[in-house]
Amino acid sequence: MKPVKKLKIGTIDVAVWENESKKGDKFFTTTIERSYKKGEEWKKTNSFRMNDLPKAILALQKAFEFASLKED
Repeated sequence: MKPVKKLKIGTIDVAVWENESKKGDKFFTTTIERSYKKGEEWKKTNSFRMNDLPKAILALQKAFEFASLKED
């Protein structure tokens, strides 16, 4: 399954997923992670540094905007 929307701001990645309840109602969920480089290898974490928070907030706001417009 692929996300219906991906947002990337710097090293912050947010994905919006469309789901369906047992009753058939559709709803959205999100995942968020930060990429970082350890040596030559890129890794991902769900831990954020203080400087990552403004980017995470912006990405989550955009995810909210996307999901809100899709639900109408």
